[in-house]
Amino acid sequence: MKKESDRHQPEYYTDPNNSIGYLARIVFRSFSRLLERGTMVHNVSAGQWRFLRQLWLEDGITQRELSERVGMREPTTVVSLKSLEKAGFVVRKKTPVDRRKTYVYLTPHAKRLELVLAPMNAEIHEIATRGMSEDEVAQLQSLMQRVIANLADETRELSASWDVNA
Repeated sequence: MKKESDRHQPEYYTDPNNSIGYLARIVFRSFSRLLERGTMVHNVSAGQWRFLRQLWLEDGITQRELSERVGMREPTTVVSLKSLEKAGFVVRKKTPVDRRKTYVYLTPHAKRLELVLAPMNAEIHEIATRGMSEDEVAQLQSLMQRVIANLADETRELSASWDVNA
């Protein structure tokens, strides 16, 4: 019986169209470009969008939590937060209880932007899933979530080794 790990020979993946990673990258870039076309009207870049989106879900989280949720290393998050702060989208605060932790809060302006920017994201999802049934969209989401979960342990191990070596 063939194991899942023997699904394809390595040469199969020399064609980028057979690579899930390549296809995911193309999808991501296309989503980002289309989204940024709309968000830049409000001076929000695709990179800033990722952080705002997480803060719209839960405001007042630590920089570390935010890094984990957007899937970026903390030094990259710090640079992005400086940009968001300069643009007037977030404020960072330390608490007297634990001065080592920095919490990130949306400004009133950034909170209002959710109502303007979220429909743009929905529109791009509609474009991307054109011609798909609701079941197909649900299956696509489920399969992508499974790929993410399959890669999560490896990603965490890699992040831990980067932090040790940094």
